[in-house]
Amino acid sequence: MAYVINERCISELDGSCVDVCPVDCIYEGLTKRYIQPAECIECGACLTECPVSAITAPADTDPAWAEDNRAFFALPLPGRSAPLDSPGGASGTGPTGVDTPLVTNWNQG
Repeated sequence: MAYVINERCISELDGSCVDVCPVDCIYEGLTKRYIQPAECIECGACLTECPVSAITAPADTDPAWAEDNRAFFALPLPGRSAPLDSPGGASGTGPTGVDTPLVTNWNQG
């Protein structure tokens, strides 16, 4: 299992974690970032850079947020016809402009 970004990242798109990621696996949704599990090499560089401690190591990950992170890439997001999947780097993808249903509902709650 790869590193996961939890609810502390919602509305916190600082980007420090993105800058230190050696494999460019941290993608931007509308209000939260997501780590592509197949691209993450579990180096831990992002852990200390997150200003809100939203990134968790695999052993410390809440299963709900692990599933949410996986869903961002594996399921078609609202307004999209296909899953994002593993595009091979966030910098070439840019912000997606949409979040998972869990994050969207969190923002509305």
